Amino acid sequence: MRSVLLVEDDFFDTMTVQKAFEKFSIQHKLYTAFNGLEALDLLLGQNGVEPIRPLPEVILLDLNMPKMNGHEFLTELRSHVELSDIPVFVTTTSAMDIDRMRAENLGINGYILKPVDFETGHDMVDSISLLEQLLK
Repeated sequence: MRSVLLVEDDFFDTMTVQKAFEKFSIQHKLYTAFNGLEALDLLLGQNGVEPIRPLPEVILLDLNMPKMNGHEFLTELRSHVELSDIPVFVTTTSAMDIDRMRAENLGINGYILKPVDFETGHDMVDSISLLEQLLK
């Protein structure tokens, strides 16, 4: 089954993504992780966690999380050959150019400011790119 991994520490934001999947009839299974460490456990099947297989087609990633933040997660993700090609879309409240540039240097596919708004947001191009990735 096709899947998406959402790495997000905010329950409300997680619910928003779940509702967006329903609204756009995205048939992918949605896995969730509270931080980067939990996400790596899901991707690598470590610490007694069953790995996501096949690997998710897309990762939606918050930057500001406890234990392992989004930038640290991206660095670790890109260091694993088997995980390095998974498309990553950052969804964050940070509009700071330095955060965006740092994420782009780590090979993200899009940067979407929260709240995620697929209809009217400033990040329409990245939002549409994400939807295209999920619906292909």
